[in-house]
Amino acid sequence: MHAAILLFDEVEVLDFAGPFEVLSTASRLALRDGQPAPFEVFTVAETAAPVRARGGLQVNPDHALAQCPSPTLLLVPGGDVSGALQRPALIDWIARTGAQAKLTASVCTGAFLLAEAGLLRGRRVTTHWEDLGDLRDAYPDLDVVPGVRWVDAGDRVTSAGITAGIDMSLHLVARLAGEPLALRTARQMDFEWRREGE
Repeated sequence: MHAAILLFDEVEVLDFAGPFEVLSTASRLALRDGQPAPFEVFTVAETAAPVRARGGLQVNPDHALAQCPSPTLLLVPGGDVSGALQRPALIDWIARTGAQAKLTASVCTGAFLLAEAGLLRGRRVTTHWEDLGDLRDAYPDLDVVPGVRWVDAGDRVTSAGITAGIDMSLHLVARLAGEPLALRTARQMDFEWRREGE
């Protein structure tokens, strides 16, 4: 499965790096067992230029939007999304790509980008605890769920803030590649998997 993780200026580092680590570790463990890697993980941004994440970390995306392979799984992280929300080409790409992907997920305030792209209409969703009210106010057609690590709504999965994206990503591994691999991945990462999803 092609797993594309979106990058943009002011993206929260752990929002994209946590899921990247989960999916790439799951694939490494599968290969170690002589099994096919379930995920080919790559990053994508509006252009091929370095992205400046929160805290000043510079990241080189693997692909620009125009050259991105069609993903099976599209993962949209959060952070300060105010700039990204004002990028019509980016929102349009999220809308088109998310509609075609088998599964589209967000971490934290990435839910605002999915909502702006029209991918969450009428869905149960969640985001960072600090942003629940703003998400509810900005997109009143969403059923915003507090107090959970993630919400699995079929082909759309949204998570709460930052480290909840790791929990959600382990859930995605379990769903797409089997719970035994998800459990082994969490153990390999020395991560206590919290499963307060819905």
